[in-house]
Amino acid sequence: MTSTPLVIAHRGASGHRPEHGEDAYRLAIELGADAIEPDVVATKDGVLVLRHENDVSGTTDVADRPEFRDRRTRKRIDGADVEGWFTEDFTWDELSTLRIRERLPAIRPSSAAHDGEGRIQRLGDLLALLDDADRPVGLVAEIKHATWFASIGLPLDELVADELRRAGWVDDARLTVESFEQTVLGQLADRGVGGRSVYLLEKSGAAADLVARHGRDAVPYVDQLTSESLAGLAAAGLHGVSLDKKTLVRDDGTTEARVVDRAHAAGLEVFTWTLRCENAFLAKAHRQAGGKAAAGDWESEFAALMELGVDGVFADQPELAVAVRAGL
Repeated sequence: MTSTPLVIAHRGASGHRPEHGEDAYRLAIELGADAIEPDVVATKDGVLVLRHENDVSGTTDVADRPEFRDRRTRKRIDGADVEGWFTEDFTWDELSTLRIRERLPAIRPSSAAHDGEGRIQRLGDLLALLDDADRPVGLVAEIKHATWFASIGLPLDELVADELRRAGWVDDARLTVESFEQTVLGQLADRGVGGRSVYLLEKSGAAADLVARHGRDAVPYVDQLTSESLAGLAAAGLHGVSLDKKTLVRDDGTTEARVVDRAHAAGLEVFTWTLRCENAFLAKAHRQAGGKAAAGDWESEFAALMELGVDGVFADQPELAVAVRAGL
């Protein structure tokens, strides 16, 4: 509920360095991000590590490591069949030997040039880095696949609460926790985790915890954006919602303000993801010549989203979002 939205570095400065690496986090701070967003998953021995998914096939060199060849497997996670190498099948000592790499090398070759330079980070590593920063920088921790991890004996609510408590972050004002599953947000609150609690919603599909509970009768995300549903989220103790950018900007470049207004009327903050400068990720109206990897008219798209009155934006190139915000 501010005219100057927070700029949250999505997986660090992931438009410039391989995501979730120490270099990406440090660069995000240098580029002026107000907060950093890590995705939190767990190892076999309960160590919280920062990866976009628990499948690390595309973001590490695990496929090139003969000693881990037999760990490749196929699983059904949150209704999707996934084949690869998964954090929960490795100890931290094993995962710590892997080198990270760019997830989108064809789109971001300059980032891919840094492949192999970094290692997987733990949640504790990022908390220490933020504590050492020369200015206050927030943490927006996304809890990934909570229902899945609970089903295999790795309850992320318990692991995250314990880690935050050990690091002195459990009720830190810099803390926000978010998830596509409302259940784990409530569990974290019950365990004394403070800060802001934000519910992530996509343009399509339904939350994994609701699907696990109700199957095909699970309420889709889109039906959770009515005034009544948003008021219910606020009554449940949530502080905000974080919306897929496609919910707010159409292919023709026009924007949808009503859902932002409804959420604000319910007393919720509104965030949106993900602002990226490349044509591949922009609405059709904002794409320019040069192909998918070229920069399009990102200024217009970023400004249009910010002018909706959102309270925060997630950006892969945080300095670009900072620049647009300064010009509002």
